Amino acid sequence: MLALRQVCLFTLRHYQARALCSDLLSSQINSCTREDEVFGLIGRNKDRLSEKHVGIALNMLWQLQKKRPFLLRTNDYVRNHSQFLALCILAENKVEYMEDEALVDTLYSILRLSVEDHNSLAEVLVTEAWKRLERQVLLSWTALSKFALCLYKQRRHCSPIIGQVAHIVDMKLDSIQDVRVLSVLMMSISDVISQSFRDRLLHKAEQLLEEKDEFHFNCAKRMIQFLQNVKLRYHPLLEKCNRIFLRSASHLDVHSICSIFGRYEQLGFDNTEFRLVAKQLLSDSVEDCYDPETFAKLFFVLGPMAGSKVKERLLVTAALMAEEFNSHQILLILKTMQKMKCRNSHLLKKMASVLHKHLDNYHVLQLAKLTQYLVVLRCHNPELFAKLKLLLLGYLKSSVIPADTAAIIRVLAMLPSFQVEEMIINKAAAVLPQCRLHHLNCIATALVKWNHHDQLHWQNSSELCAKLLQKLNNCGFERLQKGNNLNLLLEELTHVNGEWFEEVLSEETMAMCQRLIDQITWANVSPLSCFLIKTNHRCPALFDRIASVTVGNIDKVLQFSFLSTLVLLGHALAVAGYFPPLLITTIFNVSSLSKLDTQLKVLPDTQRQRVCSRLMKLNRAVCLECPEFHIPWFHEQYCQRVFHSTSRINPLQQHVHRMLTEILGGSQYSRVSVLTPYCYEIDFECVLDENKKPLAYMAQNIPLDDVGGIHLRHDIKDDGKKALPPGAQRIALEFLDSRAFSKDYSRHLKGEPAVKKRHLEMLGYRVVQVPHFEWNSMVLSTKGEQLEYLRQQLYGIQ
Repeated sequence: MLALRQVCLFTLRHYQARALCSDLLSSQINSCTREDEVFGLIGRNKDRLSEKHVGIALNMLWQLQKKRPFLLRTNDYVRNHSQFLALCILAENKVEYMEDEALVDTLYSILRLSVEDHNSLAEVLVTEAWKRLERQVLLSWTALSKFALCLYKQRRHCSPIIGQVAHIVDMKLDSIQDVRVLSVLMMSISDVISQSFRDRLLHKAEQLLEEKDEFHFNCAKRMIQFLQNVKLRYHPLLEKCNRIFLRSASHLDVHSICSIFGRYEQLGFDNTEFRLVAKQLLSDSVEDCYDPETFAKLFFVLGPMAGSKVKERLLVTAALMAEEFNSHQILLILKTMQKMKCRNSHLLKKMASVLHKHLDNYHVLQLAKLTQYLVVLRCHNPELFAKLKLLLLGYLKSSVIPADTAAIIRVLAMLPSFQVEEMIINKAAAVLPQCRLHHLNCIATALVKWNHHDQLHWQNSSELCAKLLQKLNNCGFERLQKGNNLNLLLEELTHVNGEWFEEVLSEETMAMCQRLIDQITWANVSPLSCFLIKTNHRCPALFDRIASVTVGNIDKVLQFSFLSTLVLLGHALAVAGYFPPLLITTIFNVSSLSKLDTQLKVLPDTQRQRVCSRLMKLNRAVCLECPEFHIPWFHEQYCQRVFHSTSRINPLQQHVHRMLTEILGGSQYSRVSVLTPYCYEIDFECVLDENKKPLAYMAQNIPLDDVGGIHLRHDIKDDGKKALPPGAQRIALEFLDSRAFSKDYSRHLKGEPAVKKRHLEMLGYRVVQVPHFEWNSMVLSTKGEQLEYLRQQLYGIQ
């Protein structure tokens, strides 16, 4: 008995001593300040290393790297060290004994150290974790979220194991109370969730995300990533995340701003408040950007909204750093130049000169985008385009993905003097049944262009092209007819345009939208409206539904829209005859206008001009049609500036003015290009008394035989608008081109010309509108017939 007791005491002391040594070794590893210290401990204590030590050592190696700036990290050194390889082998042998948390931490650490995608230790760790999930071992939410993130970083977005993680989250979503855990899980499982599960996740995210907590900054970034992954512009969560970003300006740097901007761009969420903050922060950082990666991101965000001086400095710096850019950074610079509409020849030549050594690094879609940017920016480098063409054709021969095939064909059609091979037509025919509407549109546009420019040179090319176009038309009809979801249809129609769509599918698409009219909600009225404007077709039922849904949900629209968007919406509704009081008072509030003025400073030039123009038109419509709102007309100076800075009169106006001179009996009886009260510009104005006799204006001094250097434009205030004699009538003569009419068979007058006619009549004019299809018809092919037509219009002769 005594001997047995001694044996037990010896054994206990042995294990206590081993545990003490083990704890001491763990403390020593955790106390290391350099990677070499960790590797030294590993080398001296290989025989004593447990699975716990291995996990701690690998985690410490990552923590040491994490403390360094990204550009100063030495992941390559760590991965290639002999002791790191020894650690990995030890970890593989001890995986089954690791605790759940240690297992996941080890996987996370080696992935952050950038091991290869198919690293054997990573595969063993994933397999072991999967086995534990299948045995229904209950990982903590923290461990499960970290494991899901590891799978996401390994690009296992649609793997069965991610599906299993999603199932666990679905079953136990209500028990998640940590927003960090939720945001990681949402981002990781986004590719394998249903729409109802997605909506539950969004509701949970809104509950847990706190706007006033700066620690939720990274959570908000992951939420935005989730929305981008599921391709959903969900305004309540977007607005909440955006407010967190604005409150957390101290966390914003070039990299995070670029990341957020890129996701906002993908989601179509253009927040001017964030733009203002970003512009200020990045403008202050221009002088401190020395490395190519940081500068490329700075250029991407700041370039399109920078002032002229900052923009010039960015272009000069980009040219100086051209040799240092990698393939991705060059693509980002060129993309931004296209967005800026900047054709800086020096920078473009620099980019083209360094591209040759990077072309093999691009995958097929990047190469297609690169080609597009170079063509749009008018790069003149035949050698570069020749190499791009060879690479694109090589990708096309091996391509089996419809999106890739359509993208390649689209950019090949953009190349100058491109000779089409029969292989291209055959590849297009092979993928047609699988193509979405956008892809069909790309292929059709290319075929029409090649056929029109006679670029098909093999035998029976025209016959083959005709058969392919017919097959393409049939595929388009079939895809439309199978549609039963308006949101999915609008997603496909976003990038569809051009002659093929207008001639073949536009009417069928309008019919499909009408069949899905009950699916129109306040959330999809914006993309639907953009599509209808683009198609230029008249559909009263859809227009009325859009207007009623918008007006009925005006409180939601106001809550989740920017002021610039509200201006565009207000103008669109005004054209349709709707003036929601809440919307109008919100836009024309003094503080709102002041805020809008600030926001306009960071919008791209084209967008800023459009918003300013729409605000003026809305202001005019409210003043004329809703005087009860007591909104003053405050765009006089803006209109005068625009009026006096635009082009001289055109040849048609010169021609018609001569005819009016002949009809009325002299040039003093009509005016050309007149600016009315409330600043409508009309082509011609004349005044007839009660006996239909023309009344003369003051001498205009217009030499009609030499109008090239003279602005034939008149502000009605130049002479003062005198009261007309009793019975006299002021006539506005307008010539309407094709833009004023819908493109369908009805040739219906579009909203803006109709509103202009209504407003001019309110101002006392009799409005004569001459459609282009009447003026240019065979009926009016001679000067005499045109004179008679104008005489009838002016004098109201039936």
